[in-house]
Amino acid sequence: MDQLIKSKIAGKDPSELTVVVGMSGGVDSSVTAALLKEWGFNVIGLFMKNWEEKDENGVCNSSKEYADVISVCEKLDLPYYSVEFVKEYRENVFSHFVEEYKAGYTPNPDILCNREIKFKVFFEKALELGADFLATGHYCQTAKLDGENRLLKGLDKNKDQSYFLYTNKDIILEKVLFPIGGLEKSEVRDIANKYNLSTAEKKDSTGICFIGERNFKNFLSNYIDFEEGEFVTLSGEVVGRHSGLSFYTLGQRKGLGLGGPGEPWYVVAKDIENNKVIVERGEFHPAMYCDELTATELSFVSGEFNLELPFKCKAKVRYRQQDQDCQIVSFDGDELKVIFDDPQRAVTPRQSIVFYTEMDGQSVCLGGALIKAPGPSYFDRGIELPKGRVVQV
Repeated sequence: MDQLIKSKIAGKDPSELTVVVGMSGGVDSSVTAALLKEWGFNVIGLFMKNWEEKDENGVCNSSKEYADVISVCEKLDLPYYSVEFVKEYRENVFSHFVEEYKAGYTPNPDILCNREIKFKVFFEKALELGADFLATGHYCQTAKLDGENRLLKGLDKNKDQSYFLYTNKDIILEKVLFPIGGLEKSEVRDIANKYNLSTAEKKDSTGICFIGERNFKNFLSNYIDFEEGEFVTLSGEVVGRHSGLSFYTLGQRKGLGLGGPGEPWYVVAKDIENNKVIVERGEFHPAMYCDELTATELSFVSGEFNLELPFKCKAKVRYRQQDQDCQIVSFDGDELKVIFDDPQRAVTPRQSIVFYTEMDGQSVCLGGALIKAPGPSYFDRGIELPKGRVVQV
């Protein structure tokens, strides 16, 4: 048994504990269920349907995924159920997603889904079924450190999902298990093959769940009226037409439709008020880089913000980014300011900044916040990027 989970159940007999597993139809949640049964827990598979529309091929993805859940649960001889949160998802996740895009921002619905659905109404449903714990197939871990339930990074650095779970409070983590958090992805597939599970070689899902195989622009056009506008440089030169402000994000290169001799074009800013996308040539244009930001809607995993400032830690401003050295230098109860050691590329409003620190040799997720605005760019400040210290990803 995973040592962190063994510590969490505090010597209790697994056969006397019921664990509801959130099953998506993928290999990660399948192996989560298999491991928990192997370790002796009473396991119940629970699938949730959050979206009811078919994709462009007329296929209902949730029906396909539930069929895989049934296959795995029957293979493992586990009871299974399906619950529906279509209304809750549309009201608390999808509507927010649409409103953010309407406003010209690039939202992250995965974080909101975890907060409002998976670890709220789905968590409550698991408890209704008599669960002592809810388990999911996320690549992260939990442990009690300094007397608090902490969210730890997953062992697999390429798959760690703590970034998406920073809004989970310690009171929730107390009843959550992440059985594959201490495994590499390759090990998870090996276990799935050992059990001969139908999901063993299934591709990982990518992108936004409710869009599925649809064309992104076509999908959004069903909900948002887009207004064409201009691509302009920082000097005001018009270099093309864009198809709608919402289709572009800071740092974007592909899909702009801008050519000509010279370096590629990149989105360096968005003028939402005037419906203009600001572009410049070159991935190291100083307008795309800054070394500070402000953020709001802070969510700390363990308790409230009580750090002594300035507080040195690490942070990331997007999921795939490596941890960056930074300092939280101010907090006024609603807004905090962060200064990074190195220039950061394409800091994007309404994306999340997530903070990490070391505790007992573990990388602990402290919490995070929504980016309100990047600080002044190197271009705005009239200074060059420091050579060898530019963070691109």
